[in-house]
Amino acid sequence: MLKMLRQIIRVGLVTQAPPVTDPSLLQTRLHEDIHRVFGRALCIRHVDAGSCNGCELEIHALSNPYYNLEGLGIKFVASPRHADALLVTGPVSRHMAQALQRTYDATPEPKLVIAVGDCGACGGVFGESSYASLGGIAQVIPVDVTVRGCPPSPTALLQGILSAVQRQPAGR
Repeated sequence: MLKMLRQIIRVGLVTQAPPVTDPSLLQTRLHEDIHRVFGRALCIRHVDAGSCNGCELEIHALSNPYYNLEGLGIKFVASPRHADALLVTGPVSRHMAQALQRTYDATPEPKLVIAVGDCGACGGVFGESSYASLGGIAQVIPVDVTVRGCPPSPTALLQGILSAVQRQPAGR
């Protein structure tokens, strides 16, 4: 109980309004960078490694007309063999560790890995290591970018994808 109270004090109110960011400016920059690096659409494979589905709801919000993910040149694919990036949510449960590793291995090089949410970053409320959880995504596969939040907003997800794409050399 004391551990949870310390976390509440450290994190603060999670219902505060997020910082105002102009989504249209972010979207324009993301579209330009994706075209510069890939010359085509960025293909993302989403992997749920054991999350509570809060992050998934925000990821699905990216597909609505306000954020228009496909219009930006980003699409989700069903196979890791067609993916340029992995978008991984949740702490890695012990039963998903092998599946996550196999998905990572099946993704062609060079690949991006984006850990989503506090759980993906460090295990979140599920902890670093327990009987059921291995902790954050980086405990199993290498992570390029971490998007913090519980759950992160769609704008934060777009910023995370943008920062991952900007780390790639042009004309991949």
